[in-house]
Amino acid sequence: MRGLAWRERVEGVRMVAYVPVRWVAPVLYGVVLVGGLYSAAAGLGDGPGVVGWRTAGFVGAVGALFGLEAVASRRTGPSRPSPSSRAAVLAARCVLIGAVVVLDSSGLSQVLFVLVPFTAYFAFGRGVALALGALCVAGLLTAYVLTAPGWYREQERVADLLMLSVGLVLAVSMAAVAVGEQRARIEVEAYAARVAELSAATERNRLARDIHDSLGHHLTAMSVQLEMAAEFQSLDPDAARRALEEARGSVRLALADVRQSVRALRDEATRPSLAAALAGLARDGTAARPRVRVEVSGDEGAYGGAELTTLYRAAQEAVTNARRHAEASEVVVVVRLDGGAARLEVIDDGRGFVPDSASGGVGLVGMRERVQLVAGSVDVESGPGAGTRVTVTVPRGTPSDTGGEAVA
Repeated sequence: MRGLAWRERVEGVRMVAYVPVRWVAPVLYGVVLVGGLYSAAAGLGDGPGVVGWRTAGFVGAVGALFGLEAVASRRTGPSRPSPSSRAAVLAARCVLIGAVVVLDSSGLSQVLFVLVPFTAYFAFGRGVALALGALCVAGLLTAYVLTAPGWYREQERVADLLMLSVGLVLAVSMAAVAVGEQRARIEVEAYAARVAELSAATERNRLARDIHDSLGHHLTAMSVQLEMAAEFQSLDPDAARRALEEARGSVRLALADVRQSVRALRDEATRPSLAAALAGLARDGTAARPRVRVEVSGDEGAYGGAELTTLYRAAQEAVTNARRHAEASEVVVVVRLDGGAARLEVIDDGRGFVPDSASGGVGLVGMRERVQLVAGSVDVESGPGAGTRVTVTVPRGTPSDTGGEAVA
């Protein structure tokens, strides 16, 4: 489902309505309006003065262009307008620009032709914009041929044609840059949403591992201790009492793990101590078999919190499995913190199992996922009646890295 949502988001990048640069059209309309009024007032053009019908029509057409831009800007939203709506706006703009050019006595309004391919680029893309730009040039050439024979010998008309061509090229280029910038911004937003989605999924997986590794361990110990208390309640009250005390201790440890996880989520985790955490793991459930013996050697300061936490959680999972399933009498936890890599071995003398048949267990899957996050490896050796040896190797990372949650 997440993959489908991602594809839909990427498709949305192509379907979004690109927004023209807002200030370009109003600025050109204003310049043309001022130039046309000045030309009419000063009598520089061929038409009547300011009060004439031609000037009034010119002002009305320019005002209509301003209104059209206001309406078009209000209709622009997060979804792409329909093709008919975009075509209607483009057609209305072309008609009004043509009216302004006809009514303008100064000839300055020809510059508005650059807006045709410019706005079309945002609405329909590069192909339509280039086609409309070519039509603008062809239209001006046709007008010269029909109304001004020998125009090609007049410097002013040739200059107007060249300036229009240059303006059209610049307008299309500017539109291409603006569309590219908008597309890049939308893609960045889409990728940011995808990264946030993946980060949330990663955090959910991490929390699931933590719940299984910490609370699952303590709940297993409590279950064993309460079963012992129930069995020995009448036969050995002292043993039952000790089992209840151990269960209470497991409850306290579970609560401490919950508080530590909350502190980790708030970035309040402190530097973990692997030796102390493993010693607590050995004490947890001392009233019940199996007996846990811990050996730790090497310098913890050479390893970061992520590596130490991974080693502890792996040891916790292996000991929990030995208590829950192996019927072992003793579990040995050995940690060697060497210069290049740390090695954890958890060995029990229980009934063993066939590793392939348990490869899909939640505990082992979570252990492998956690170890892989620090570029480590997990090896499980076991067999029916032969006990179990779990070996975890973790390369040394950055000592200053606290690595998320503390060990205990």
